[in-house]
Amino acid sequence: MAKCPYCDFNSHVAASIDQNRWMRAYLSEIDRIGAETQGRVLNTVFFGGGTPSLMQPELVAAIMDRVRATWPTANDMEVTLEANPTSVEAGRFRGYRDAGVNRVSMGVQALNDDDLRRLGRLHSVAEARAAFDIARTTFDRVSFDMIYARQDQTYDAWKAELTEALSMAVDHLSLYQLTIEEGTAFGDRYARGKLRGLPDEDSAGDLYFLTQDLCEKAGMPAYEVSNHAQSGSESRHNTIYWRYGDYAGIGPGAHGRLTLNGQRYATDTDLAPTRWLTQVESTGNGDRSRTALEGVDQAGEYLMMGLRLSDGISMSRYAALAGQPLNDNKINMLQDLEMIQVLGDTLKTTPNGRAVLNAVLRDLLPD
Repeated sequence: MAKCPYCDFNSHVAASIDQNRWMRAYLSEIDRIGAETQGRVLNTVFFGGGTPSLMQPELVAAIMDRVRATWPTANDMEVTLEANPTSVEAGRFRGYRDAGVNRVSMGVQALNDDDLRRLGRLHSVAEARAAFDIARTTFDRVSFDMIYARQDQTYDAWKAELTEALSMAVDHLSLYQLTIEEGTAFGDRYARGKLRGLPDEDSAGDLYFLTQDLCEKAGMPAYEVSNHAQSGSESRHNTIYWRYGDYAGIGPGAHGRLTLNGQRYATDTDLAPTRWLTQVESTGNGDRSRTALEGVDQAGEYLMMGLRLSDGISMSRYAALAGQPLNDNKINMLQDLEMIQVLGDTLKTTPNGRAVLNAVLRDLLPD
């Protein structure tokens, strides 16, 4: 197992894992948060971060058993597990399915062996295809991730690769532009001038609009900036984030947003797995912090998350959170530029606006 050079997510490399010790910690945290949120209906569970597909199916089963015993669950509860192609085995996947997992998200990233190596991925295209075939025959819902705007990637090469990905896809694709983040191996190389062949802004924009066009024609339009799905197959779990709903974050590096007694809180946990584990064992509480969010902070988060969705946001909900409406002059300016659209109470970005979402947000957020 290794950490990819472009990744700024919380992932760590370990030689061995005490699955029973982790199980006790996860169950303890489910009990703690369950006591605070009794009676609420649980709609989704997401096993993400690092490589959850290295977890023993028995650990996933124990977590799901405790989840069902703790909260009333939706009849159509979505349970997603992230997997890397290098850690996929048919027997293990059947074990996850039997434990209650009904959706898998796979980190394929590229359909080109040279680019997979450049991205630091440990699998080949052949291994990715084999893993995808196992997932497709085991689960009804399967998504996979691809990265574009890679080094030396041409418009025609991405067009051919995305066409191939769409021919494989079941119901969902996550398509991310390669971004260079500080603190990653790619970020360090870029700072030293050693990361060559990255597309310029115009070329990256062309690849973005090509992606939107091909996915739309294939019946998998964008419902979020980087996510494409057949109608009804959107990631329900991630949509909770974007619609600014409540979610509990359990495990190292997990973030949460919980409304308790009328107050919304932001929670986070220690990034280091061993420190998180020790904290749960010694204190019975895995949170590193729990911060009460003021209305204006909630409004800002709602705007930033909600405008990622093609559905957009409710302007009245924003105003209720912020204590004031969005600026009419800024809305009119962005409408004139065809970056946003207003339909009744709904404000949403246009395809052009989603391509430059950060700029749109800078204009709409209060100074």
